[in-house]
Amino acid sequence: MKYSTTPTLEGHTITEYCGVVTGEAILGANIFRDFFAGIRDIVGGRSGAYEKELRKARQLAFEEIETQASALGANAVVGIDIDYETVGKDSSMLMVSVSGTAVKIQ
Repeated sequence: MKYSTTPTLEGHTITEYCGVVTGEAILGANIFRDFFAGIRDIVGGRSGAYEKELRKARQLAFEEIETQASALGANAVVGIDIDYETVGKDSSMLMVSVSGTAVKIQ
C-alpha cells in the first residue's frame, strides 16, 4: 500500500477512485506519565511519553485506512489528512484521525 498527502503519486497513474477511507484511534494517557510529562514540560524538555502515544495512535489509524482501502480493492491512498486532538474529561485522551481517498494505481 502506498500513501501520499498529495492528490497524486508521482510516477504512477490513478486508474480508479475507490472511495474515502478513515481511521481513528483514541488512547488514554496514563496519570503517572501525565505527571512526569508535566514536570518535563516545566523544564522545557520534550514529552517522550506523549510522543510515544501519538506514534502508537497514528500507526493504529493508518492500519485502519489500509484495511478499508484493501477491502475496496485499492493499492494506494492519496490526499491523506492527519489530525490530532485531545478529547475526554480534562483532555485526558489523545485522538488521531486519518482520512484519504483510496485509489488504484498503475
